[in-house]
Amino acid sequence: MTLRLLPLALLAASPLAAQTVPDAAPEPAPLSLPQASALKCSAAFALGAAMQTRGEGAQWPALGERGREFMVQASARIMDETGWSRDLVAIRTREQATALAAPGALDAAMTPCLLLLDASGL
Repeated sequence: MTLRLLPLALLAASPLAAQTVPDAAPEPAPLSLPQASALKCSAAFALGAAMQTRGEGAQWPALGERGREFMVQASARIMDETGWSRDLVAIRTREQATALAAPGALDAAMTPCLLLLDASGL
């Protein structure tokens, strides 16, 4: 090995070099049960509000304004408490919305979510 390459070889072999190059992005913090419920209900309210704008979902109270405010507050709280980015919260909310699109899933989720919405004071 030439003397010019020796410092590079020593740096690459050092433990410090291994610490400075991350293998992958860190896993996001897991959600607590209340956080996961708020995320799921945010998706449920968005889906329900969209249905109501199409003239469906009359069995639920109006979800547009209250549901939107719930989603904003829940998203902000999740970001503050977990360090999740806005993008990650949006991705996970869309995943919940996809799951709630299964037959009967939205109706099943809406009852406990409406209780959570009422408890939120919105």
